Amino acid sequence: MPRPGVLITLVNTPRQETIAMSNADELIAHNAEYAATFDQAGMAVAPARRLAIVACMDSRLDLFAALGLAIGDAHVIRNAGGVITDDTIRSLVISQRLLGTQEIVLVHHTDCGMLTFRDDELKDAIERDTGVRPNWSPEAFIDLDDDVRRSIARIKASPFVPHTGAVRGFVFEVETGRLREVC
Repeated sequence: MPRPGVLITLVNTPRQETIAMSNADELIAHNAEYAATFDQAGMAVAPARRLAIVACMDSRLDLFAALGLAIGDAHVIRNAGGVITDDTIRSLVISQRLLGTQEIVLVHHTDCGMLTFRDDELKDAIERDTGVRPNWSPEAFIDLDDDVRRSIARIKASPFVPHTGAVRGFVFEVETGRLREVC
């Protein structure tokens, strides 16, 4: 299968034609291969480990490999920075109240893009570009460990999340692949 951005030359056409395969086209092709051997129908909706993980959306984090998880083991909730926002709380509430999770693990990481800007800087730039200031907070931070602690505190303070006794936070080191617990 060609890589994204690779040009494909069609040779069995009246005239030689070159087209680029988009990322979406490549994903669809891979999905067809996956679906042909799919054997996970009937898996339980509730995660087997009764675990919810909140992590950054960074594409370098392969949480399943790094944490030894299999499909069906945990709910994985991802956003920019892995921060605890109202929407993250919403997902945790559904995970716990409707799907039985009881433990929460937070995973932030080194070299995070959320360390590279300040909320007001981004909001100002968006307002300059669009004429509208966002009413949401980007949730940038300057200290990884502090933000992990703040995220844990937000979960524990939420009246909506019923199981807050087993909430732990970690920093994944993108330089080494190691996970370091934040106390």
